[in-house]
Formats: sequence, C-alpha cells, structure tokens
Amino acid sequence: MKFNVTFFSILMSLLTVYSCHSQTDKQKGKDACINREPVFAGQFYPDNKKSLRSQLNSFFSKAKERQSEEQLQAIIAPHAGYVFSGQVAASAYNQISSDAEYENIFIIAPSHKVRITGASIYNIGNYETPLGEVKVNRTLADKLIEEHDFFSFEKQAHQQEHSLEVQLPFLQHHLKDDFQIVPIVTGPQQPEMTEKMANALKPYFAEENLFVVSSDFSHYPEYDDATTVDKATADAIVSNSPKQLLQTIHANSQKDISNLSTSCCGRAGILSLLYLTSGKEDYNIEKIHYMNSGDLGNTKDRVVGYWAIGFYKNNENTKKGSNMSFQLNREEKNSLLHIARNSLEHYLNEGVIPEVDQAQLTETLREKTGAFVTLNKKGNLRGCVGRFEPGIPLYEVVQKMAVAAATQDMRFPGVEPEELDDISIEISVLTPMQKIESKDEITLGEDGIYIKKGTNSGTLLPQVAEKTQWSKEEFLGHCAQDKAGIGWDGWKDADVYKYQAIVFHE
Repeated sequence: MKFNVTFFSILMSLLTVYSCHSQTDKQKGKDACINREPVFAGQFYPDNKKSLRSQLNSFFSKAKERQSEEQLQAIIAPHAGYVFSGQVAASAYNQISSDAEYENIFIIAPSHKVRITGASIYNIGNYETPLGEVKVNRTLADKLIEEHDFFSFEKQAHQQEHSLEVQLPFLQHHLKDDFQIVPIVTGPQQPEMTEKMANALKPYFAEENLFVVSSDFSHYPEYDDATTVDKATADAIVSNSPKQLLQTIHANSQKDISNLSTSCCGRAGILSLLYLTSGKEDYNIEKIHYMNSGDLGNTKDRVVGYWAIGFYKNNENTKKGSNMSFQLNREEKNSLLHIARNSLEHYLNEGVIPEVDQAQLTETLREKTGAFVTLNKKGNLRGCVGRFEPGIPLYEVVQKMAVAAATQDMRFPGVEPEELDDISIEISVLTPMQKIESKDEITLGEDGIYIKKGTNSGTLLPQVAEKTQWSKEEFLGHCAQDKAGIGWDGWKDADVYKYQAIVFHE
C-alpha cells in the first residue's frame, strides 16, 4: 500500500534504531538497551519459528477479508493462546494491507498479573519473538513518559504480561516492511484516567500510525451467555460512545450471569480508542469476526469470548471542502527534514545556507507551496516561522523558514550552535487557503485558520487546536486577539480563511 500523508496534526518521532542486548546481558546501566525476551513462546504460541509460521499461515488462509476500503486506523484483537483466539486475531490483522507502512504501531494491552497505576511503556530496549526482533521507538516512549505523569516504565508489567507479546508475531508475519512499536501495558484505569491517556495519544492517532488494542471479551460464562454478553459489548463499541460502553459493561455485571468475571479485560485500551473517535462522523467501527472458546470443541461451560473489530476513517481527501490533493510520501518528508536540518546547521556554524542538488528532488518538492518550520527544544517551543504563498519552491521555503525560525522569531533569542543537538524540527506544509463564511466550516484539528482585517493578520496552525483542546470560538478568538491583534471578537467582521497542513517532524 502506498504510504499516504494526513493533513492534520501528526506529531511523530522518526525511526531510531537501537542495537540491543538480551535481558541476560550484564549491562544494566541507565542507558543499557535490554530487550524483552519472548516469555510466553511455547505456552501461548509455538516457540519454534517454522511451526509458528505454519500456524500463522493457516490462520490467515481462513481469516475474514478486509471489511472496508476506508483507511484502517485501529484494530481490537484477542490475546488468548493461539489455539483458542488465533483465528479471530488473524481476521483482525487481515484488515491491514500487508504492504502497509507505518511510522509507529501503538499496542495497548492490559496488565493481568502486575497491578500498576496509569500505564507502563517499555522504553529500555526492543521486544523479541521467535520470528525476530521488534523495534521499540524508545525516543517516543521516553517522550510520553517524560510529558505525562500517568505514563511510566514498570519492568515487571511487561515481563509478566502475555497480552502484548502475543500480538507481535501476527504483525511480523503479515507486514512486509519493518515496523516499530510503542508498547503500552495499562492498569485497571478509571474512565477519567483513560480519557487522559487518549488525549496524550491523540497527536499520534493519525494515518501514519496504527493502534492495536489487545482484549478478550467475556470471561468464563456459559456459551450462550457469552454470545449474548459479547454481542452487547461489541454493539456498544460500534456505537462509538465511551458512555454507552461503560453503561453496557455495568449492565452486563448486573445480569447475574454465572461465572462472568468481566465483559472485556482490555477495557482501558478500548475506551481510549472510543475517546479518540467518539463524536467524529468520519469514523466507522466494524465488527469483523467473533468466536468463543466453546466454538473450538472445548467445554461450553466456562468460555472466553473473542472479537476482531476494526476502526476505519473516511478518506479525507474526498470530503467536501477538502483541499488535500497535494501529497508527500515518506521519502519526500525525510528529504525535507534533512534539508531543514542541514540548512540550520550550516547557517548557524558557517553563516550560509547550503545549495541543494535539485536533480535529487522530486517534482513535488519543487512545487511552489507554503510551509512553516517549528523548532522544539526538549519538548518546548524554540521558534516558529512560515510563509503561505512564497512564490518559491517548497524545498527552498523549508530552507529559509528553518533559518528564520532559529534567528528571526522575536519571541526567543537566536538559537546557538551548541543547542542543535537538543532541537527537533517540525515541518507543516500548507495547502492553498479557502475563504469561509461560517465557523461551522472549520474542522478542529484538521484546519488551520488565517484571519485578515485591514493591515492586520494572523494565523494558527491546525495542530494548535489539537494541543490546546480549544473550541472553535476559542480557536478563532485566540487567533484574532493573540496573532492578528484585532481583539477577541475581531474575527467576526474580518476575512477568515482555512487551510490544511501536512505535518511531520523528527
């Protein structure tokens, strides 16, 4: 599948490759890279590579076909032993194109044996399975832990947990290209904490990334009760309402169903997904495949339910009013980031902007398109400058704006060469502006705004609304007051334009 970019905020860390040691390595220092070994191989799934491949081939040969041509954003997959839930899990993973390329795959799995508060992110190494090593985006893991107090690293939460490990062979077997993961193990969170986790992950819930939530469904009722309870729970998920899911789980617990211990053990991850998608009409949630352990010829007295569920997003490029015909592939994004970094380093150290070999650039990078370059230092804004319609090629805009962000943003002193190692670069490539007549034409998180009144003007990028959680009125008010200098209500009799942005960063 050709990699497509999205036009709202995507705050991603680039791939960082680590050469790691296993957990038996004696290196235990702070910066040691310690892989999490396949603890449950030989228990939940085969520990022999050939046998594992054979079993996965069998599952995928019988898996449900892709349910939608829309963009797949997330899946819910079970995590029991493969002989029980492997067929349903394969149906979940079969929703992913085997050619898909993702910046990150977030795997959110429940802790079964270790009680933790919030969620634990593995950030000290990579994961291993019999099929090989799975890279962990340790840079992004560190960032999430540093920025949010409910994220931490609890080694035992990962060491003793099967629900995350068992997902990895499906990804390794199905995806042709290398991938990296952000492995998150959650505690039994309250809805308020789950919503906070969703907000923290919201900048990454975009086309470049895939979310995998690991969850089984009803635990230990009789067969008929399981099918009834699991249908109710899945219907609540498909309704795309966190409130409906919570009410359904509570209602299930009040039905006096013998031996029902839970409706879904991965509730925290599922709720996080729903907090990310609820209230958005462009998301469709589809039930893909259901079985429970009683369908496999085992006892029907105490069964566990398994659902495969997909979260799909409408292709925004076809939406009315969308202006996203301009696209950048992964190589073009990386080229622009390299150009920005190289220009910044040369200018701060040598006082000149280096020449770019245009023969190495695609036609897209030579198009005349506006862009903003943002510099962040250890997560804090260090400079941001951009142009809407500069009349020069995109690569040159990026060169000039990278230098301007470091030297001409009057809010900050100029960037010094010794700061470069601590600075990350974010680029927002802009689409042409469209004049709007009503605030209802703005989609928060997808549209940036530009307000002009007389000689005053100001703009806010799409990702600002994502980060601040402002309403449309606040988004417009802050832009009018803080950027254009025309007062909080100045936008009401000014010219207001919207635009989209392709956002990517180091």
